[in-house]
Amino acid sequence: MKLTILGYHSATPRANANPSSQILEIRNHLFLIDCGEGTQVQLRKFKISFSKIKHIFISHLHGDHVFGLIGLISTFRLLGRTSDLTIHGPKGIKELIEVQLKLSQSKIDYQLIFNELTGDKSQIVFEDNTVKVASIPLNHRIYTNGFLFSEKPSERRLNAPAAREAQIDKAYFSKLKQGFDVINEVGQLVTNEEVTFDPPKTKSYAYCSDTAYHPTIVPLIHGVDCLYHESTFLNEDEELADKTLHSTARQAAEIAKLANVSQLILGHFSSRYDEENHFLLEAKDVFGMTFLAENGKEFVW
Repeated sequence: MKLTILGYHSATPRANANPSSQILEIRNHLFLIDCGEGTQVQLRKFKISFSKIKHIFISHLHGDHVFGLIGLISTFRLLGRTSDLTIHGPKGIKELIEVQLKLSQSKIDYQLIFNELTGDKSQIVFEDNTVKVASIPLNHRIYTNGFLFSEKPSERRLNAPAAREAQIDKAYFSKLKQGFDVINEVGQLVTNEEVTFDPPKTKSYAYCSDTAYHPTIVPLIHGVDCLYHESTFLNEDEELADKTLHSTARQAAEIAKLANVSQLILGHFSSRYDEENHFLLEAKDVFGMTFLAENGKEFVW
């Protein structure tokens, strides 16, 4: 998996820090996660292909997570897009986009598909043969979901020398990679484990957008390879975090520790702070494998 940070700041952007937006590369998919203002400029800046984006995941309808979407949709038309674009997000996302298209008298030459979410429990948002995406219900001022991106197990890997030695016809190699036992050329049963290797370990990523400290999500994200969790405030402003239903850096680290994740990425920093490194120091005191989001920064695992 490869995660590229396009924007990571809170509602008031800075000259060098855009609002929330990310690109996740997973099993030949290019998923856009949230779409704050300026996202399409960031896609250009970091040389990410517009045409490869087939699915967009929107956590909630606050502007710093969605106001870049109408511009991106319009740009897709100008670039001659013809393939479908699916937008997964809270109920209301369809109306928001359609009203903007109508009032601006904008037309698009491709199909927009909306998958509007309403449930307060985790649900499957997208699934194909290689990837599954589930919602992570969060606790914010409006209806908000994070997203859990999980690889599905791939085929087993053939141990070709062992298969030949076991006198297995090549016609059965595909069945072996699918996990089946087979009969060899002399009528003997050869178990799958004898002639194949385990597939590569599956990987996962959890994106937890704006939310108050919410330990309820821990079972949903337990053991993920990488967790992005908002950290709008420092611990000294915990009361303000509680009031606005946001999290502190320390609280994000506590979630990461409880969930036993491999690494934590902090983002969505409030503009009230001049030094972002303070977020890192505060979180590392609880969870060592913590990193800060930065424009253009890539995380690969």
